[in-house]
Amino acid sequence: MPDEPRLEEQFLSQGAEKIVSDQLNEVEQIDINVRTDLFKIVQGQADAVSFSGQGLVMQEGIRVQEIKLQTDSISINPLSALFGQIELNEPVNAVARVVLTEADINRALSSDLVRSKPQNFELKVDGKIVSFESQEIQVFLPHKGEMEFKGKVLLNEPGNIRTLGFTARVRPRTHSQPIILESFNCTQGGGISLEVIVALMQKVKEWVNLPYYEWEDTVFCIKYLEVEKGSLTLLVEAKLKQIPSSDTLLSP
Repeated sequence: MPDEPRLEEQFLSQGAEKIVSDQLNEVEQIDINVRTDLFKIVQGQADAVSFSGQGLVMQEGIRVQEIKLQTDSISINPLSALFGQIELNEPVNAVARVVLTEADINRALSSDLVRSKPQNFELKVDGKIVSFESQEIQVFLPHKGEMEFKGKVLLNEPGNIRTLGFTARVRPRTHSQPIILESFNCTQGGGISLEVIVALMQKVKEWVNLPYYEWEDTVFCIKYLEVEKGSLTLLVEAKLKQIPSSDTLLSP
């Protein structure tokens, strides 16, 4: 039977739940547990923090169906915490299991937060630069182990700029198989050359095989990804350099 939480742990956990809840537009359920003691509190330390929630909607409109997060030891600035701001003195390691519905994913893709980030990338094809700028994208999760993408991009080839509509069906990478492109169809814009397709697939392969990704003050890697009909589950390992505030998330 696990040890009963100390009074100070209950106090900090309840306070953390209130702070997080106040920064969310909606929340169905939230539970935060802080493991520490009075001596460590004064020093701004905790042995671990666990967080679980369901139906979380941030002020940016991004929704998460379910999240479970566990950190190792954490060190914060106790003075800033008194004023409702959590500042990390040292980076903290965390493991998170995140569940997103199909609607959650598409809501995030159309949000101001995501749209404010760079939406274009370049490829080198036969010694020339070809660029893509995302205009619209939707994700569908119709079956277990399959993802479908539908969207439009602005394709800039030397001497030719046009809108390209497409649909694609992909099987995500698993422990036993690499990412597989099952189909790719152009629905608008007159098609795309084989050379560009090959260069694009090579770029996707590079992205998928990156050892880690960066977002704001977080470095993370996706250890596991599972697609079910209508939902996507991610197991993520992350190192948080700082806990982002809503203002930080909103800034371009």
